[in-house]
Amino acid sequence: MIVFSPDQLQQRMEAMQRVRIAVLGDLMLDRYMWGSVTRISPEAPVPVVEIDSESEQLGGAANVTNNILGLGATALPIGVVGDDAPGQRLVQLMRQAGCSTDGILVDPARPTTIKTRVIAHNQHVVRTDRESKKDLPGPLQERLLGFLDDRMDAIDGLLIEDYNKGVIAQPLLSRVVELARRRHKTLAVDPKFNHFLDYRQVTVFKPNRKETEEVLGIKLNSPENVRRAGALLLQKLECENVLITLGDRGMTLFERSGPVHEIPTRARRVHDVSGAGDTVIGTLSVALASGAPILEAATLANYAAGVVVGEVGAVPIERDTLVAAILDHQA
Repeated sequence: MIVFSPDQLQQRMEAMQRVRIAVLGDLMLDRYMWGSVTRISPEAPVPVVEIDSESEQLGGAANVTNNILGLGATALPIGVVGDDAPGQRLVQLMRQAGCSTDGILVDPARPTTIKTRVIAHNQHVVRTDRESKKDLPGPLQERLLGFLDDRMDAIDGLLIEDYNKGVIAQPLLSRVVELARRRHKTLAVDPKFNHFLDYRQVTVFKPNRKETEEVLGIKLNSPENVRRAGALLLQKLECENVLITLGDRGMTLFERSGPVHEIPTRARRVHDVSGAGDTVIGTLSVALASGAPILEAATLANYAAGVVVGEVGAVPIERDTLVAAILDHQA
């Protein structure tokens, strides 16, 4: 287990503030409808939620970007929105958060991805999704690749956030991975099912339990099976590191040339796991690009996830909150 001194934490946080990360992936707008339930509908056996307020937040790759900004680093989001009011709102929220929106393209042929959650008494009642999962057309893929290529010298690391909404498609994916390798940039990947085994020779590959089980056909119901799955992914993908997140069982880190590390969860309370994976990959990427060893980076990401699951909704990590949580836990 890694123990951080206050001075070590301060030095790491200062180093992370100098980092610049490009985030390529599926940008989303998260909408929340907050209310309460006092009765069951007479029309069907479902609760009637009386809405008190509504809010909007950055979701998907946009939430990853928000987490990077919360740590004090610089983020460059690269993705696509629709030619619609939700797309305009997403861009507005990005600018309000303090990051460039030059890498966000508009595709009139697809809607902006919107996840709407109805929450009553701090519990999810239902979620609705409005989206297109079609692969980006070739010309848009070329524009995204060209934008990233032009800015590779100005970034320290690249993060791919794949939600299977069409932005991460072939041949863009393979060309981006090759570009990062050729330019010697840290490359962290948060995969989904469609392209799971296409991310070869990346710096760190971070699947969750469900994705790993679906692709490998191995139930991660024991430490032995988790280790078997991690070793298999290292072999198949030829990557430097694999970090499998396991929900309330924490995460397990596999290094190509090192030991296996089981990292227990640091969550003291769990209200909502929405966005926890975004926090993990965002924190991991910033820490790695700042020069942190992989185990230190994964430990910081684990603490960050433990903080955000205690909130309702996809809430990004903040630097001072993370430091306080680590020091409090160690004390």
